[in-house]
Amino acid sequence: MQVFYPPKPRFRLGQLAAHVVVALIALVVIGGATRVMEAGLACPDWPLCYGSFLPGRQMNLQVFLEWFHRLDAFLVGIFLIIQFAFSLRWAKTLPKWLPWIYGFLTLLVAFQGFLGALTVLQLLPSLVVMAHLAVALTLVAIMSGVTQQLLNPGKSIFPLWLRCFGFLSLFSVIVQSLLGSRVATSWAAQRCLDFGDSCNLLGLHGASAIPVSFVVILFVILSSLQRDVFIDQWPYLLTIVSLIISQVFLGVFSINQGMSEPSLIIGHQLIACLLVAVISALNFKGRGIDESSQSIFITQSTLETCNG
Repeated sequence: MQVFYPPKPRFRLGQLAAHVVVALIALVVIGGATRVMEAGLACPDWPLCYGSFLPGRQMNLQVFLEWFHRLDAFLVGIFLIIQFAFSLRWAKTLPKWLPWIYGFLTLLVAFQGFLGALTVLQLLPSLVVMAHLAVALTLVAIMSGVTQQLLNPGKSIFPLWLRCFGFLSLFSVIVQSLLGSRVATSWAAQRCLDFGDSCNLLGLHGASAIPVSFVVILFVILSSLQRDVFIDQWPYLLTIVSLIISQVFLGVFSINQGMSEPSLIIGHQLIACLLVAVISALNFKGRGIDESSQSIFITQSTLETCNG
């Protein structure tokens, strides 16, 4: 049996891309925590906070959340620029599409920073906050896919029709997350639970969770029917099912608690972001053979067994 080993530049970029995915997920979650803790305007200026990089005297939990959210965004931007530079430096040994993708991601992060500035300078308008989240989830999805294509390149593990269904699942989760953001930024849940106002928006978010969950679970079932996919990718499939169940549970429990428990709301957004990352990773995962780069194959029978 032959085992695929990515060339060193590709493998290193793949490792760095995986770390950026984690940083992006953290960025979304910290952004959600900033909103839940009403810390979106804790730093009244931008890009600095109270006129300095590290506001010592004004530092409290709310200021820290907003400050750390900006710091994480800055680091993500730096890492993407580094990856873009490396993709140009090692262009001969990497897929031709990679520098273009990294260039697009760099521009997308710059646009995300612009939206972040607008959320502060325009005092948290709901539509801008939603756009901010939409770009963040798009970054998570693309970076997760890029990571898989760097570490597991080549032809998709799915037939075309099933891959299209995977993209439908991914799109459904993102739209549902944006609808949840609209509920949160318009305070529709609190207004509905406390005053019986704006219940249509909250009801729509709850009702749309049913078809979205159905689409994602159906994607998992159809994927499981592909024997090679089920054998090799069952951890991904099990993770998606577990995340969907947890997401529904957290959503229902948050409503029952009157949206008064910040940890439940933050966890709800974390799981949504993880769903985007995992579905995208599975959909972009290749079979480990890519003619566009210098792939290395080693016959497994000639190697000694090793662990770790």
